Amino acid sequence: MADLATLQARLAEAETALHRLNIGETEVKVSYDGKTVEYAVSLDAPKLERYIATLRAEIDRLSGKPRRPLYMSF
Repeated sequence: MADLATLQARLAEAETALHRLNIGETEVKVSYDGKTVEYAVSLDAPKLERYIATLRAEIDRLSGKPRRPLYMSF
C-alpha cells in the first residue's frame, strides 16, 4: 500500500485530470506505479470519479479521520 504523501499526489493528479475532462479535453492520462491509464470524456469520467473517491477514502483512513455516518432515507 502506498504512503499518505503518494496517495495525496495521486489524488491531486486524478482531480486535475477530471477537471480537464470536464472542461472539454477529450482525453487525459493519469500515471501511477509505472502505469499510465487514459480516460475519455463520456465513457470514463465515472471511472475516474470512483478512483478519486477510493483515493480520498484511503487518505482519510491513513490520516486517522473518522468515517462519516451513512444516513439513508426511503
